Amino acid sequence: MTLSTRGAAQAPAVLVLEDGRSFRGRAYGAEGETFGEAVFSTGMTGYQETLTDPSYHRQVVVMTAPHVGNTGVNDEDDESGRIWVAGYVVRDPARVPSNWRSRRSLDEELVRQGIVGISGVDTRALTRHLRERGAMRVGIFSGDALAGGGLNDEAALTARVLEAPGMKGANLSAEVAATETYVVPAVGTKRFTVAAIDLGIKGMTPRRMAERGIEVHVLPATATLDDVYAVEPDGVFLSNGPGDPATADLTVVKGVLERGTPLFGICFGNQLLGRALGFGTYKLKYGHRGINQPVQDRSTGKVEVTAHNHGFAVDAPLDRISDTPYGRAEVSHVCLNDNVVEGLRLLDRPVFSVQYHPEAAAGPHDAAYLFDRFTSLMNTVPMEGPRA
Repeated sequence: MTLSTRGAAQAPAVLVLEDGRSFRGRAYGAEGETFGEAVFSTGMTGYQETLTDPSYHRQVVVMTAPHVGNTGVNDEDDESGRIWVAGYVVRDPARVPSNWRSRRSLDEELVRQGIVGISGVDTRALTRHLRERGAMRVGIFSGDALAGGGLNDEAALTARVLEAPGMKGANLSAEVAATETYVVPAVGTKRFTVAAIDLGIKGMTPRRMAERGIEVHVLPATATLDDVYAVEPDGVFLSNGPGDPATADLTVVKGVLERGTPLFGICFGNQLLGRALGFGTYKLKYGHRGINQPVQDRSTGKVEVTAHNHGFAVDAPLDRISDTPYGRAEVSHVCLNDNVVEGLRLLDRPVFSVQYHPEAAAGPHDAAYLFDRFTSLMNTVPMEGPRA
């Protein structure tokens, strides 16, 4: 990424997809150039949480909601220490933010963190294109990146986009995870200790566990099995994160399964659990991103409105229980839009996972019960070594 932080909102800009389709608009945020995978998010709110979600690393996010930035940016809602998106695409940015917590405009924050964006784009047409053709590489160019007539040389810009790496085969967790272990203390009386593997964890996730009396030790993505059990955990948590799950090392996940420790995974963690159980993963055509995705809990029949951010999914059978090296497994949750696997559960060990975000940042709180389910497992299953 190359950029200038002048952030002139009226400067020309162009978005170029790898298939040659282009969209012209105006610079939004920093000027320059950036590359990533073009994806769209259907959330009408929660843009600050989206921008700071490490799972969006190396992705250019297209907002389907036309009006973005109206509540500005505050100092409380970030999900990590920085903005992770590679670029940002909006239709109609707010001219003046209005919210009692707002400290600065979204445009100012994008400029401050050097995030190249584009506004004035027909995001409806762009989203329809991505739905029909699938997520693909993209570049945004403005300012000096368009000097010398580059705005009109879209073939040259397309060639630049095609040089960028794709998401398939990308191993990104270590790029976004913490480099050292840190602890989020339990709120009130400590009931449990959890080792959380940081694959791109959002800040709200350990806080949701802490609210339930859990002391959370957040470990780097490179943590070993010895590192995990050095904290003497009552349970292990696998976080969300970016990249292709096929690139991940499953040694720790399999080690936890062999010991029979209660295990809960979300998003990327769900995919890693699926692969450890022997299921495959595959890249979705355009993924699920937003805070309004309907998912059914197959054990209760209840439908939840949930927050999603995933471009890969687990390939597990919906119509039967599967035998795995760690006992019987079943699909516990399914997306009602397209029947994509949204959760897994082992029937013979205290293990489950979901493909979405129960921490609800941003998003509805329908899935908050999953943290209670995790505490119930730790409350009823003592540490007693490997299970049959």
